[in-house]
Amino acid sequence: QVQLVESGGGLVQAGGSLRLSCAASGRAFSNYAMGWFRQDPGKEREFVAAISWSGGATYYADSVKGRFTISRDNAKNTVYLQMNSLKPEDTAIYYCAAKAGGLGTSNAKQYNNWGQGTQVTVSS
Repeated sequence: QVQLVESGGGLVQAGGSLRLSCAASGRAFSNYAMGWFRQDPGKEREFVAAISWSGGATYYADSVKGRFTISRDNAKNTVYLQMNSLKPEDTAIYYCAAKAGGLGTSNAKQYNNWGQGTQVTVSS
């Protein structure tokens, strides 16, 4: 098991930027692929981005492609989500998740470790 704690959320104006961090503790972080998901109240959890254990492969939802960048620092046991050109529709609680095995995926059911989430609010 790996424990995950997100940080970096907040309130930002449309067009602004935020960087989310997810710190991991527990079993070897580099054994896990990582993903970011988001959920707005009343809506289903939505895939945002994923990254392989080495950082060599990344995947993005079409809605964030070109605006968000996922990265990881295995020496610091941390995964990041750089969010640029934010839009009001990006408002949600953002969760990081860990999946045993090398490659990330957009399927939330394949992740078995989740953080508590961090709120991102984008004002128009």
